[in-house]
Amino acid sequence: MIIHNKSYFKDEPIDRKYFEDWVKKLEQKNARQYEPYLIETSLGSTCVWGLNTHDEQLDTLVIFPGARTTSLIWDFDKGLDNLNHKMRIFMVETNGLPNLSNGATPNIKSMDYGIWATEVMDKLNIKKAFIAGASFGGLICMKLAIVSPEKVQSAFLLNPGCLQPFSLTLKNLYYNLLPIINPTKKNVLKFLDKAVFSKPNHQLSDFSEKMLVDYEFFAISRYKDNTQKPYFMESQLDEVKVDIFLMLGDKDLLFPYQKSLENAKKHIKTLKDIKVYENVGHGIETYNNALNYIGEKIKNYNS
Repeated sequence: MIIHNKSYFKDEPIDRKYFEDWVKKLEQKNARQYEPYLIETSLGSTCVWGLNTHDEQLDTLVIFPGARTTSLIWDFDKGLDNLNHKMRIFMVETNGLPNLSNGATPNIKSMDYGIWATEVMDKLNIKKAFIAGASFGGLICMKLAIVSPEKVQSAFLLNPGCLQPFSLTLKNLYYNLLPIINPTKKNVLKFLDKAVFSKPNHQLSDFSEKMLVDYEFFAISRYKDNTQKPYFMESQLDEVKVDIFLMLGDKDLLFPYQKSLENAKKHIKTLKDIKVYENVGHGIETYNNALNYIGEKIKNYNS
């Protein structure tokens, strides 16, 4: 695999310690410990957080996070409990994002992320699983579904970054660039309020909101992000042969839902269902009803 770019923390020991302490705070609040896995892949070491992973009788769900996030965001306010279906859950920290995985990344337009995701599943001894990805993670899911369809029972795409180009509206660009150009926690919160959530219907608890602001500020100010951003996979989507469930928020500024809906219907031949949630922003992986839906579909998948 050819390494295209490499992202990194500005002070590796100090910044890793900060992130590890942040994880401990989340574990303490949620009153559970995440099972840590560190595996070697073509992109270097990859960190994975697990829940119930040793019970192989359970359904298996593999989660891929969005850009500039950690997969643990899925469990803010014990969000994974909203699946209402006990599963083996593997939360993958995608290489090149601000987390404990190595920062090496392939060319985003190649299928190499699909090869890497296959390696991750092999190293974790996962023969077949349900997969879910938010934003950037949705693109990873589609790459995996194309490269190794035999490993995927079905895929859940949450406001995926592969169904259209990133929105270039002035409003979206303003709120996305604001915390990058002027990195303050106030500007991070403004971005989250305007682009990621849609209060009061879609929001976090005060504790989790603070945790997310702290993480995002840390990611912007301490991580040198050289990772390529998601792109519209267009004709590559025609190659997908596994069942796809699409979940969209109607207040998503980054990838407006109407265009994602139109392109999904055009290119994904195995589209099984579409859910559009009213008054939900880009961060749909933190929306309780979306997690309810995933759990229900998995629970009844083979019924």
